Amino acid sequence: GIEAVEVADGFLRIAVENMAQAIKKISVQRGYDVSDYALACFGGAGGQHACLVADALGMKRVILHPLAGVLSAYGMGLADIRAHREQSLNLPLSGDAVAALDQTIDKLAAAAREEVAAQDIAPARIACAHEVNLRYRGADSCLAVQAGSADAMRVAFEIAHRQQFGFTQPEQQIVIDSVSVEAIGNETIGHQIHTRQAGAEKSAARHAAQAGGSHAARPEILRQTCFFSAGTWHEAPVARRESFAPGAALQGPAIIIEAHGTIVLEPGWTAQCDQEGTLILHRHAALPARQAIGTAADPVMLEIFNNLFMSIAEQMGATLEKTAHSVNIKERLDFSCALFDVDGNLIANAPHMPVHLGSMSESVRTVIRRNRDAMAPGDVYVLNAPYGGGTHLPDVTVVTPMFGKAGDGQEQVLFYVASRGHHADIGGVSPGSMPPQSTDVNEEGVLIDNFKLVDGGRFREAQIMALLTGGPYPARNPAQNIADLKAQIAACEKGVQELAKMIGHFSLDVVRAYTGHVQDNAEEAVRRVIDRLPDADFSCSMDNGAVIRVSVRGDRQNRSARIDFTGTSAQLPNNFNAPFSVCRAAVLYVFRCMVDDDIPLNEGCLKPLEIIVPEASMLRPQYPAAVVAGNVETSQAVTDALFGAFGVMAAAQGTMNNLTFGNAAHLGLGRLHLVDGRAR
Repeated sequence: GIEAVEVADGFLRIAVENMAQAIKKISVQRGYDVSDYALACFGGAGGQHACLVADALGMKRVILHPLAGVLSAYGMGLADIRAHREQSLNLPLSGDAVAALDQTIDKLAAAAREEVAAQDIAPARIACAHEVNLRYRGADSCLAVQAGSADAMRVAFEIAHRQQFGFTQPEQQIVIDSVSVEAIGNETIGHQIHTRQAGAEKSAARHAAQAGGSHAARPEILRQTCFFSAGTWHEAPVARRESFAPGAALQGPAIIIEAHGTIVLEPGWTAQCDQEGTLILHRHAALPARQAIGTAADPVMLEIFNNLFMSIAEQMGATLEKTAHSVNIKERLDFSCALFDVDGNLIANAPHMPVHLGSMSESVRTVIRRNRDAMAPGDVYVLNAPYGGGTHLPDVTVVTPMFGKAGDGQEQVLFYVASRGHHADIGGVSPGSMPPQSTDVNEEGVLIDNFKLVDGGRFREAQIMALLTGGPYPARNPAQNIADLKAQIAACEKGVQELAKMIGHFSLDVVRAYTGHVQDNAEEAVRRVIDRLPDADFSCSMDNGAVIRVSVRGDRQNRSARIDFTGTSAQLPNNFNAPFSVCRAAVLYVFRCMVDDDIPLNEGCLKPLEIIVPEASMLRPQYPAAVVAGNVETSQAVTDALFGAFGVMAAAQGTMNNLTFGNAAHLGLGRLHLVDGRAR
């Protein structure tokens, strides 16, 4: 059995991981890598978890102010006075442009300084910071770099672009989009708030050297105690914070008590007091490169990995939202991001669009099946074909294989990441690519079937532009499509980076094991649902005369079920046909809804289920069947039929009430979901 203290420690580990992911999420959304910074800790309980949270984030320094327990109140009295100025330039990056840039920075800095000085801040206490926002010509997303020579800014931009988007475009001109200047005034005499990064690093190095030396002072020890952490008990001295003189140091494990809180100094950490009474915690022992947690399923680690996988998908979504161009993706958030194993099975996803998430694995498997032997690092694929895992043509999926070295030392695909976004227009006979009367899929837009979008790190812009503008009904705003595709690539690159960090921390074997464990957990949860479900039949009629029939038969011995749609209407001459991937997504969604436990939506939910859909039926149409309404209308009817069979939920209106708008002259294209009859 498990001791009570081990259970408590497990809860604490889960809480620490949740705190770490929350910090990481808001930092990633702003483009920061938290491992490069110090963790500023405050609040009465903050010091108890600071070392563990820092370890989870890969951070090596923690700063604890003398008044950390009441720091919010104290900070209100120390707030900086700031003035911000920004000016658009839109100049090609060159030596002449840099001269104009420097003049603009000087002008903006003078104006910002004047505004701060007007609030009784001495000029000597005003500092200025500035950023130059660069982008490729024709691109929408800017990246900030430090001002410098044209060559230096070009190199910095290309590094940042590859890190953000996963590719560069050497043939594209770089544009100075704008410059921003901020004047920062500090009126608190004798208290330095802002410290340059280089100064902070020197200070940390000095503290580390002092702590490691034999002459470092030691605070007064009140008594000895012990605490349980990381699966074991630790003998720990107890000291008062007030007894830390400048330069005094204490190595963990230890406990430091103060008037406004308690600090738990974990093994491998040292606390040292600086000249202002601030405690600087730093790691004196390197954090192990991997956690030897084993590959067997551990309940605590299962919860942690569930959170980690979902957090990666959420970070992908945050990147996509931040870098996308169209209102559909950037503001209406009609997109989804997910992680897949080497076979294309869904591991985890962010809480985005269920109809995307349940069907994306089919798209990933299509890419694997058709490119397995030709894939190389830096390749990215795109597709929207409804007959290869797609839903309808506006939903465009970008798939990135993640390469790395496995146990044999060979470079190979380890995982896949994918992002699917509803593009505002992908061509077709009507703006918005949602034609009500389409009878052929080509009338609904440009069909993209397994296209290599990035080849070895180079974005194939000319080729994708040719594809989007070709065919009988080309895309109306291909530049916007390309901008959104680049954002989807950036989202996938974020997923690859975060998976690499996870593997570096836990090891490939452990991560792979837990991709299986999280699916096994979901599988068992669905099997428990099957255990209590009666056999059932149900049919759902649609306004156009089509009928969806479903039969559910359980196998109690194998704890599995057969979901049989035999008897459903044949392929329709209109666009209410739903690709098999949409039907599969609806089944996954319904069974996930039937599970009471808080489990992620992943491939494990489908392992106990056999889905039978007749070929050439309205739920398994063949090319060139029109499908645009299948994703938004027929999917509703499929969920209604399944919920009706289980007798757990009455059907609503079964429509998404789609409004499409736009014309050839005004490309503000979009689609609105007004009153939904059922969640997707």
